[in-house]
Amino acid sequence: QVQVVESGGGLVQPGGSLRLSCAASGNIFRFYTMGWYRQAPGKEREMVASITAGGIKTYADSVKGRYTISRDNAKNTAYLQMNSLKPEDTAVYYCNAKNQLAPNLDPYWGQGTQVTVSS
Repeated sequence: QVQVVESGGGLVQPGGSLRLSCAASGNIFRFYTMGWYRQAPGKEREMVASITAGGIKTYADSVKGRYTISRDNAKNTAYLQMNSLKPEDTAVYYCNAKNQLAPNLDPYWGQGTQVTVSS
């Protein structure tokens, strides 16, 4: 069983920055596609950004130019750098890890970390 743990959330003022981290257990992290999702109150969970094992990055239109996803395979960790934060970015942010070697398996999810953007 792969464990996925997010960290780095918190309260930040509009225009501020946060960096989220997502650590995944196991020794095949380099084969995972890592994804960041978020869910605001009363809304469905939405994809924010993802990065494949080969480093291909995808972003939601709402965060392009403000968020940057990256990964460090040596540390089994993915990151989400969030800049120019807006109140509408407020949500619980979740990380998932999907094994590209076994695409039929469900991804592993973390427990989420709260991000609140407010003055």
